[in-house]
Amino acid sequence: MALADARAICPELATRPADLAREAAALGALRRWAGRYAPMVATDGVDGLMADISGVSHLFGGEQDLRGDLHARLERAGLAAASAIAGTRGAAHALARHGGGVVPDGRLAEGIGHLPVTALRVDHGTAEALARVGLSRIADLIPLPRAPLARRFGAGLVLRLDQALGAQAEPVAAEPDTPHFGVRMTLPDPIGLQADVMVGLMRLLERLCHKLTLHRMGARRLRLELRRVDHGTVQVEIGLARPMRDPTRIAALFARGVDEIDSGFGIDALRLSAPLTEPLAPEQTGGAGPALRHEDALADLLSSVGNRIGFDRVLRLLPAESLIPERSFLLAPAAYTAPETLPPRAGAPRPITLFPPEPVVVTTTGTPPACFRWRRMRFSTLRATGPERIAPEWWFDDPAWRTGLRDYWRIETREGPRLWLFVTPQSQDWPGPGGARSWHVQGAFA
Repeated sequence: MALADARAICPELATRPADLAREAAALGALRRWAGRYAPMVATDGVDGLMADISGVSHLFGGEQDLRGDLHARLERAGLAAASAIAGTRGAAHALARHGGGVVPDGRLAEGIGHLPVTALRVDHGTAEALARVGLSRIADLIPLPRAPLARRFGAGLVLRLDQALGAQAEPVAAEPDTPHFGVRMTLPDPIGLQADVMVGLMRLLERLCHKLTLHRMGARRLRLELRRVDHGTVQVEIGLARPMRDPTRIAALFARGVDEIDSGFGIDALRLSAPLTEPLAPEQTGGAGPALRHEDALADLLSSVGNRIGFDRVLRLLPAESLIPERSFLLAPAAYTAPETLPPRAGAPRPITLFPPEPVVVTTTGTPPACFRWRRMRFSTLRATGPERIAPEWWFDDPAWRTGLRDYWRIETREGPRLWLFVTPQSQDWPGPGGARSWHVQGAFA
């Protein structure tokens, strides 16, 4: 019913927004657990599971005992469930949602005949049309000829009815399980030396990377769990700057964390898993070897630094579509972005270092100034190139650009530094000595 109607009946009704993603994940976990009862288990709608228990029930003492064991385990886990066992998937679906039970072989029509026609998984319009002509139960449909039913109510009704009665096959098609990237090793004798742990880790990495290769995946995060003989657990986790499945390079990143663990009275089991993976296609390692080695070396450097200070603190510059100097680049985590080359740009070059505008003291006037002081140092202009006029972006209200246009000059000084100076020609907000316009330094060239 509608929520407003439900609150009218029960004002104290407690509600909670549905979390469809978490519900689907919980149902998927329950599907994997139900594999103890059948080799083929599939999801049935958004709130149910369907298992093919053909040839399995005798292992639990019969169908009734199997159903009882299922309910007992779910009840101990705090889950309330309704279940049914029937000879067809349609009959089991209908009975499970209308009371449950077990339908003996050869008695499908009798077992589900008392159920409403909505149990046949037909749409709401078809169910209402059947009710208007007095066909409200499945038993009312069974003796009727199929051709008139199909002509009046559609072929979907006849298909669902025949599937429930076994006239049409409807096998259980289980979804393929998501590959689990985890391996483990149990040791006959406890170990405690770093070298011994690294040897065991290397063996686990070879097995895990082989599994990743089969699925064309690469690890982005790996977790090593070490079980001590006192039943304690030590964990070492690393991240990778890009998907990887090279055991040697990954083992080098684990060395620092393994060296810091407390092995206690010894370690008797190791477990390695990759909780975060990404697709990684095979790479050509022939003629383009040097370029690939350089890329791998950079990824190893980012991984090493990121595991020490955090991947969100290792940043790279990316180009941005803006002529404003301080908005012409973006800072992004290097581990989660790909490098981008600067697009070819016509016009004056940009300085290698940018900083907030710093005022200079003009000692000899001119355009640009012939002599000036900056950061307590005296400079003389040797060569100057400019001006390059940059207008503020009117769609951004940037306080630093409220003074309007800027004329930028590239200045080569006699003292050596090559600076990027600008002046605001139309502004009187920054008056210099004697009413002259003030100059500012915003960058330095290499």
